Amino acid sequence: MGIVPQEAIRQVQSLMDQVEEPLKRTFQNVHQGYLVETLVRFLKAREWNVAKTHKMLVDCLNWRVHNEIDNILAKPIIPAELYRAVRDSQLVGVSGYTKEGLPVFAIGVGLSTYDKASVNYYVQSHIQINEYRDCVILPSASKKYGRPITTCVKVLDMTGLKISALSQIKLMTLISTIDDLNYPEKTNTYYIVNVPYIFSACWKVVKPLLQERTRKKVQVLPGCGRDELLKIMDHASLPHFCRKEGSGSSRHAENSQENCYSLDHPFHQQLYNYIKQQSLIREPIEPIKQGSVHVDLPEPAPEGTEIAKTIESELHKFGNGNGLPPSLDALKIADN
Repeated sequence: MGIVPQEAIRQVQSLMDQVEEPLKRTFQNVHQGYLVETLVRFLKAREWNVAKTHKMLVDCLNWRVHNEIDNILAKPIIPAELYRAVRDSQLVGVSGYTKEGLPVFAIGVGLSTYDKASVNYYVQSHIQINEYRDCVILPSASKKYGRPITTCVKVLDMTGLKISALSQIKLMTLISTIDDLNYPEKTNTYYIVNVPYIFSACWKVVKPLLQERTRKKVQVLPGCGRDELLKIMDHASLPHFCRKEGSGSSRHAENSQENCYSLDHPFHQQLYNYIKQQSLIREPIEPIKQGSVHVDLPEPAPEGTEIAKTIESELHKFGNGNGLPPSLDALKIADN
């Protein structure tokens, strides 16, 4: 490590104390009062190198200011029909909490199509969920459990993976790069469930390309993962696709309020209403506009590009069979 953690934290904190407005203001939105935990996340992402961590933080804050990220939760995707189309094709939601109070994010990797809107809308939606998690969900969980809760767990459902997933690699690489640079180390563990038969072969090729700290976070569970996940969360918090073996498509549940991907699920209703309320507060200052929020899209890191190319190569080997999704690149996979 080269430098003891406490000393590294002290040095980075000293450097961050010197930043001026508006970086200082957006940094407060990043750490939400949990300064040390935030510095540790960024230090982990840069292997505890103080200079690299400081640069990463300053770059992140400049990105936030330039792209008005602090206001993104006041910019709804409208009309509502378009937002519903985004939700139906970008399958993500919160199903509940672990017994330790960590939010459980469910991600429908295999059945997400990302074909109902432009790239900018999907990036906007992803960042809004990140910001809602960091500004609303995690602070609320911290207050409820009486201790800092600054990370989540993610359950990745691989149901429905096909060779067509190749078309999503570019978008998923963009999203994972945004997460790597600006929301590092936000995921405690990735649980991968409902894996297709070729997953193991592809995983052997991709796994060595992932950073060690990411590899340690990934757990591939048998079947729908129900039995293993029940060790860390109650049944009510299980994603709908983990509740019954062989339940088929994980896009839909019998009850839309149990399907955490659905716009009708309490999580998405709360998120949608929160964004709408924030937009009404800002409306006198800035009228609500239709159209997506344009965020500067970063160049993927070399290791991310290598992972994407490896996934593409492996998928082609399997012809038209089911394959490993580009979202495994998002395990570089989004240390978010």
